[in-house]
Amino acid sequence: MFYCPYENHMRKSPTSFPKSHYRLLHASPGTGPVDVHINGKVVARNLRYLNFTNYFSVPSGIYTVRVYPTGKTSGPLIDTKLQLVPGSIYTIAAIGDPENVGIQPISEPLPGPTARYSMVRFAHLAPGTPELNIILPDGKKLFSNVSYKEVTEYIQLAPGNYGIEAITTSNNKRILIVPRINLQGDKIYTIYAVGKLNGNPPLQVLIPLDGSTYLR
Repeated sequence: MFYCPYENHMRKSPTSFPKSHYRLLHASPGTGPVDVHINGKVVARNLRYLNFTNYFSVPSGIYTVRVYPTGKTSGPLIDTKLQLVPGSIYTIAAIGDPENVGIQPISEPLPGPTARYSMVRFAHLAPGTPELNIILPDGKKLFSNVSYKEVTEYIQLAPGNYGIEAITTSNNKRILIVPRINLQGDKIYTIYAVGKLNGNPPLQVLIPLDGSTYLR
């Protein structure tokens, strides 16, 4: 399975932003809907597994992040501080199993000239899933030896339709097949692996556009 939101945004001209931009992603399999509080203010209610928020634009600085089960205001699942760097863009993901929920800020830098190309990287957010190689159906490796919580560098691909497969690094076991992904030119993508290898919710990928495609 895969999910590919935000395909219709247009790239803006490069601009110097004094502010930071972030969106939230619920990628903790088995954890119910959550409310997210930033510096005591609710910024997302009833955020469900696999869902992204839109991007928020905020002053850079250090923020207190608390994540509660929806409707609760005590006993946070996450209570941490997070620094947002001026001019940066982030996906802030809630990850891990329900008994070990954490937060992972994933920076979305502009990876260089992207005209005529698709820029793609891979983020391994699937707890309990071993180190992975991401390959094309012909066996060509796109990303190698990607461990849990790791986010790769970007690579350039020609625009078009691709099938990808995830195989375990240790024994080349094929654990996920995504038969068709449409990558567009002058777009920047992160492929997020989420879910559980053996259980529910199952292993799958999410493929949104990075904010660096259209916020800069």
